[in-house]
Amino acid sequence: MRHWFFPTIILAAALAVRSLPAQTPESYNINWKKLGAEQLWSDDFVYGSWRIQASAISGQYRLLDPMDVRRTSGTQQQCRDAFLALRRSEKLPSLDGRAVITLHGFGRSRDHMASLGTLLEQQGKFTWINVSYASTRRSLDDHAESLAHIIDGLEGIDEINFVCHSLGNLIVRRYLGEAAQPNARWKPDPRIKRMVMLGPPNNGAQLAQVIAELLNDNDFARFVAGPSAWQLARHWDETAKLLATPTFEFGIISGGFGDGRGLNPLLHGDDDLIVKVEETRLAGATDFRVVACRHGRLMCDPLVQPYVLSFLENGYFSTPAEKQPIVSTEPVTPAVAP
Repeated sequence: MRHWFFPTIILAAALAVRSLPAQTPESYNINWKKLGAEQLWSDDFVYGSWRIQASAISGQYRLLDPMDVRRTSGTQQQCRDAFLALRRSEKLPSLDGRAVITLHGFGRSRDHMASLGTLLEQQGKFTWINVSYASTRRSLDDHAESLAHIIDGLEGIDEINFVCHSLGNLIVRRYLGEAAQPNARWKPDPRIKRMVMLGPPNNGAQLAQVIAELLNDNDFARFVAGPSAWQLARHWDETAKLLATPTFEFGIISGGFGDGRGLNPLLHGDDDLIVKVEETRLAGATDFRVVACRHGRLMCDPLVQPYVLSFLENGYFSTPAEKQPIVSTEPVTPAVAP
């Protein structure tokens, strides 16, 4: 039930604060430990299961080992130097071959990508880079910049692929979109080959807008939801201009039930409880599938997982003849489990 946690928190906040006067976030005493420590730290460097993280609150950095034990903390450079020393002393193997970067969705942690990532690592023989980020505390710009640092740190890797859930897809698109900005801070890595999007809100998210309306734009509400959620809810037109469509091969898997109604009575059209099918579509996709699955289970679904592996290997979900590329906004045929 963990995937219900943050939507429940936000909806509860909506009902609790509708009548509250506007106040600053500092006016509220929030125990963030109960909301999950993963919402306080974002990866800035990932090397296998080693990671350097930046605090979304203080800006301090820390180096974690594969058991998530903190080895050191301080500045970014201090943590980098400590890792290099540990890499030599512990004789950590060099990175090589093909990498797949997994990015979780809003309010989640990297643990939610574990089942799919393990499959790609074991059956696909990919070097798995499982990224964690403070989805409720930082903006898409911040997340994209951290992703750029992570990609820059993948020395020895020949090929980079992405598998992202929900908000994680917009982070990649924001990373790609930086190239079109004046004085771009980074350029897309030429090693990127393919990407699979799971339940991406490529055209915004009606649910985020509905929740924002319930929250009445209260300062406390914006603080709880965080910058990324508010970009979807209240600043989508501006946000969309910063997102690029991948120029490499990408496929989209959307949750839906083919009944035109979906699971969420707050949404109009087919949906996976959180994102509508039509919101996931993006022209240029090499392949597209709609599977009967809820949003929070897409990365674990027994139909979705082999689709992801097939796309990363071949550029299609099942067979070349069954490809459903998106060249317009025409509806597609829902996939069903055999």
